[in-house]
Amino acid sequence: MEFQVGDRVLLKVSPWKGIIRFRKRGKLSPRFLGPFKVLKRVGLQAYQLELPPELSRIHNTFHICYLRKCLAEDKSVIPLSELRVDEGNRCVEEPDTILERKSKKLRHKEVTMVKVQWKRHRGANVTWEAEEDMKRRYPHLFE
Repeated sequence: MEFQVGDRVLLKVSPWKGIIRFRKRGKLSPRFLGPFKVLKRVGLQAYQLELPPELSRIHNTFHICYLRKCLAEDKSVIPLSELRVDEGNRCVEEPDTILERKSKKLRHKEVTMVKVQWKRHRGANVTWEAEEDMKRRYPHLFE
């Protein structure tokens, strides 16, 4: 696979350790960031990308195995300007509101679940989370 200067590519992030992938693990986690513009070809199997300032601590040259051609329309791609990245280069999500509550009975206890609407989250921006975890992480939502 080859890319031309100016092509848009997606960057594979699944093998990077320490990256939170929108609280989903395994098959449901997003595996690519981008799109990024190809600046130049470096050697036979590497490309230099135009990365935003949020990713300035990451080297901008990647092997071709970490790149995929971006065939998606602009509206289906999450722009990096909408993502908040912390010091450890992890994506941070913020909840917007709590929509509803329900109790779920397990074998020996009962767990309260809350339906959370997330800020700046594309696709299904509503998830069911444990109320106990949400109170610990985001106490301002329960005031």
